[in-house]
Amino acid sequence: MSQSLVCPETVSRVSSVLNRNSRQFGKKHLFDQDEETCWNSDQGPSQWVTLEFPKRVHITQLQVQFQGGFSSRHSYLEGSQSGNTLRKIVDFYPEDTNALQTFSLPTVEVDRVKLTFEDTTDFFGRVVIYHLRVLGEKAV
Repeated sequence: MSQSLVCPETVSRVSSVLNRNSRQFGKKHLFDQDEETCWNSDQGPSQWVTLEFPKRVHITQLQVQFQGGFSSRHSYLEGSQSGNTLRKIVDFYPEDTNALQTFSLPTVEVDRVKLTFEDTTDFFGRVVIYHLRVLGEKAV
């Protein structure tokens, strides 16, 4: 059964934060389950989120909720194990909508992932994400 793989020990990083205002738009808002908060990137050609899990995990799904008008037309997931170089796992193509979108993935065992959001719908390259969920199982 799939479960959320992001835990308090998961280390997250983001490409940028709008106006460097982490209190209002920081990465912590990706995982807080609050409908009123979001991560809002600054402008740029592509935006990304990295997650380093405390132990290896099997990822099976991603769920992303963008703000319409600030989404990505093309995104991809990369992953690695034990500090090795990131390798592309899958491309996915979100819709420009406010709805929570679910993307099934080929099951992969990783301890680090990077989600890259390219070809943004915002003219300045900003991305706004209300929820990011990485689902799967902890590796044994």
